[in-house]
Amino acid sequence: MRTQVAIIGGGPSGLLLSQLLNRAGIATVVLERRSRDYVLSRIRAGILETGTVDLLREAGAGARMDVEGIPHDGCLLADNGEMFRIDFAAACGRKVMVYGQTEVTQDLYDAQDAIGATIFNEASDVALHDVDSDTPHVTFRHGSKDHRLDCDVIAGCDGFHGVSRQSIPAALRQEFERIYPFGWLGILSRTPPVSDELIYARSDRGFALASLRNPMLSRYYVQVPLTDRVEDWSDEAFWDEFRARLPAEVAARLVTGPSIEKSIAPLRSFVSEPMRWGRLFLCGDAAHIVPPTGAKGLNLAVSDVHYLCEALIQRYRTGSEAGLDGYSARALARVWQAMRFSWSMTTMMHSFPEHGGFDRRMQQTELALLQRSEAARRLMAENYTGLPF
Repeated sequence: MRTQVAIIGGGPSGLLLSQLLNRAGIATVVLERRSRDYVLSRIRAGILETGTVDLLREAGAGARMDVEGIPHDGCLLADNGEMFRIDFAAACGRKVMVYGQTEVTQDLYDAQDAIGATIFNEASDVALHDVDSDTPHVTFRHGSKDHRLDCDVIAGCDGFHGVSRQSIPAALRQEFERIYPFGWLGILSRTPPVSDELIYARSDRGFALASLRNPMLSRYYVQVPLTDRVEDWSDEAFWDEFRARLPAEVAARLVTGPSIEKSIAPLRSFVSEPMRWGRLFLCGDAAHIVPPTGAKGLNLAVSDVHYLCEALIQRYRTGSEAGLDGYSARALARVWQAMRFSWSMTTMMHSFPEHGGFDRRMQQTELALLQRSEAARRLMAENYTGLPF
């Protein structure tokens, strides 16, 4: 087979890139190692930046989001029971959209089906070849047959554990990583959310987050040690601990119920540079991971897609490769800004085992600064709702 752009990975970043390129008249083939049902079963982020919302609409995949998504003008921060609000709309004139990544992925699959895009789910043994030449190709197995896919460009959208980043020689990669000494235990429950807006709660017991997916689907998290297992936490134990970390007036209105999903996600910050080698271009988790505290993971992948899509359209329409040559530097500049924001939010809101009295005072001071300073609130709001692409 031959195509113009081979896309490795059929998650939201790969599907969005394929959708945008096909609408611009650029042919793609998407290779995803998992089944479609598996991809759609993954529970992930639910906060979309302004730029992400706009790009989904541009891709023709935003209609259901505009009906079912929940716009949020702000969020709440709490420190040992004392709570205050950050008004995004007042601070920077933007907002975010609460709409689950699973729903985004479903919408993108539907949009791809509608235009007849080529997607191979359950593609195994994917390997990249001659990436540093002008004639790259990809081999893979689908069903009982081996295939070769020739292309002009390869987009690596296959996540942290995918083959794309590993195809770049180790000597050419520079990796930066911070492993946090805790994870997030999260549950999904068919209960009314405890708050109409997200609550980020810092307490001496540890961090908690009250989030939501819709008016009858709540997503809640508590910070736990990396040694904890899901089996260690009954629903009752989770609700008791979650309630204890919330401000009293919030805890009093919490509605509990059986969990329909429960998992522990370790927290890490990771960046691999560069995001381009030869004809291979990395997008999303293949190149970077952020802790979920700042709601940046999916949104960063979308900004990568935006930059790469612009560069590819420029190449095919004008013959210029200037955009492709500048892709890595352009994407990484925004990645590191988001990395800083996620790191600062994580540091401000979590209990670290190595922290002493000084560190705790710094957390209190950071939160107090947000509460009293218009400039600090504006900076947080600009980063939370998404820096411009």
